[in-house]
Amino acid sequence: MNLRDKLRGLLVRLYARRVEGHLDHAQVPKHIGVIMDGNRRWAKAAGSTTEHGHRAGAEKIEEFLGWCTETDVEVVTLWLLSTDNLDRPDDELVPLLGIIEDVVRTLAADGRWRVHHVGTPDILPSHVQTALKVAEESTSHVDGILVNVAIGYGGRQEIADAVRSMIVDAADRGTSMEDLADSVSVDLIGRHLYTGAQPDPDLVIRTSGEQRLSGFMLWQTAHAEYYFCEVFWPAFRKVDFLRALRDYAARHRRYGG
Repeated sequence: MNLRDKLRGLLVRLYARRVEGHLDHAQVPKHIGVIMDGNRRWAKAAGSTTEHGHRAGAEKIEEFLGWCTETDVEVVTLWLLSTDNLDRPDDELVPLLGIIEDVVRTLAADGRWRVHHVGTPDILPSHVQTALKVAEESTSHVDGILVNVAIGYGGRQEIADAVRSMIVDAADRGTSMEDLADSVSVDLIGRHLYTGAQPDPDLVIRTSGEQRLSGFMLWQTAHAEYYFCEVFWPAFRKVDFLRALRDYAARHRRYGG
């Protein structure tokens, strides 16, 4: 690292401390959703492989969760794999699934996070399903940040699964379709989502400069604030995170009022 890079790094750290020092923890979002985008473009820009980009992105996750702990965030939803991603070529998908499985095991072994899967498990390989089940069971007692790992996740699929769950539940209780139709409400559907009784996201962060949701938590983010960051996910820094929190705190949330 040359002198210029060292000075730039020092200035960034000093700036991050300044931003953090002015951060009002009472204004910090309690639930943050993250669309971790840009692993492949980061790797291409670095002249490296796609797999290396995915591994670099995976390594960023624990660091990010550490920042969330420091700022009193209570729930984090990480989008690791969409339903669309499952259509990628095997030479990319197989290593990616292995990396994701490693992430799940690492989060569970850390001891600071409570892991919860959001997504459709049946479309995932059995070894990934097993890792998710073990992670959820082994961390169910942890009193730390609830980390939703969105794997095999699609927003439209989640709503379809919620409706299906609602119908099956009604059938199991002997409720007629007419009575179910009369009882359908926003709250009822919400209880059958993957996130169940969790609070909806207050803030959604998407890296890499893309400004779209791509189907991320379509139901839950109806009133969320969005922060689009130009930085690729593997290069996402604490100062970028703090800027997102500062931007969120400066907004006046009207909830349609």
